[in-house]
Amino acid sequence: MFIDQAKMELFGGKGGDGIVAYRRELKVEYGGPFGGNGGNGGSIIFKGTNGKTTLLDLKYNTVLKAEEGQKGKNKGMYGANASNTYVLVPVGTTIFDQDTNKVIGDITKDGQEVIVCKGGRGGRGNMAFQSNSMKCPDFCEKGEPGEHRYVRCELRVLADCGLVGFPSVGKSTLISVCSNARPKIAAYHFTTLQPNLGMVRLDDGRDFVMADLPGIIEGAHSGAGLGLEFLRHIERCKVIVHVIDMAATDGRDPISDFNIINAELKEYKMNLSKRPMIIVANKMDMPEAKENLERFKKEINLPIIPISALTKDNVKELLYKIADTLDVTEEFSIFEEDELDVVEYGLKDEDEFFTIEKQDDGVFNVTGEKLKRIFDMTDFDSETARFRFARQLRTYGLDDKLRKLGVKNGDTVRIFDFEFEFIE
Repeated sequence: MFIDQAKMELFGGKGGDGIVAYRRELKVEYGGPFGGNGGNGGSIIFKGTNGKTTLLDLKYNTVLKAEEGQKGKNKGMYGANASNTYVLVPVGTTIFDQDTNKVIGDITKDGQEVIVCKGGRGGRGNMAFQSNSMKCPDFCEKGEPGEHRYVRCELRVLADCGLVGFPSVGKSTLISVCSNARPKIAAYHFTTLQPNLGMVRLDDGRDFVMADLPGIIEGAHSGAGLGLEFLRHIERCKVIVHVIDMAATDGRDPISDFNIINAELKEYKMNLSKRPMIIVANKMDMPEAKENLERFKKEINLPIIPISALTKDNVKELLYKIADTLDVTEEFSIFEEDELDVVEYGLKDEDEFFTIEKQDDGVFNVTGEKLKRIFDMTDFDSETARFRFARQLRTYGLDDKLRKLGVKNGDTVRIFDFEFEFIE
């Protein structure tokens, strides 16, 4: 079964907790802290492979959790890092963040890896907090939670050129006579329900990959017919080969067909309309094809290659034309600028660390993504760790911000699952 879209929920592995331990050895006075750090949690990594051609495995494994790191050990020993979890996907797979619709990674080579969901780092043991002012700390850190992401995977076939056109114009026949591809061929619309790839080799040693793509109809860019299935897969093609039924089978008008397909390419994404296009007049062995070709040339006034895929007439000339065009055509980006997940480095505003909202019941509710990380790594069973957490919040300016919002001595401040009393 050919599946080219899949959605998944991913959980990076939690880091292992640090531990509180003390050195106890004969003749070692004031042994001090001896608790080791926890191991890092495993990440989820997508890896491209030529051995897969579909996202079927991802379609039915919608939730994936990476391994957690091990806890720290006595004698200052670290816990073991968790193994990363690898997800094998076909070459040509693009991974999107489902919430932001940004591109996390685009896998275009065999063996290429993309870290999609990072594991959390291990928490520090009490040995890591020893300092001149704190000789024997009695607290540790919990492991950092791993990333949690909803992702969408889309497979776009890797082909140098793509055959486009209305259903039953002869695309499948063409790819079958010039490559080893054997698509289903029948005399009804939408025979081709999935992309078919074929390797074309020329006598001069050049070769390229040709894709037979599902036919489209008017309105394909908005999802009519098999339009979106077709248009997604043509995005990686450097050259578009527009196949037209010049025999006007089933009362079809070649000129109208040509204009409709071009309009759909332009409406889908701007990059498709910029690609080189080779116009192919197919079914020239049939009656009325020559008359329609002359009328087509007068109306369109563009170079066109007449062929008959059935009799293989002039097919070799077409293939050499495709190869020549590929030689002088550069790669096209398949993404718009607003789709890319660009990481910006630099100082962040203080307000981005946390947000404060006063509830109807008078409780000050404090949230924030970065605050959540510190919160999750604090061991609230330890009084020393709780005081350290309070000092961290004060350092980030939480107390001052609360005062500006009117907090008073004795008011309740809620930070995620915990409620604290504000004390001056």
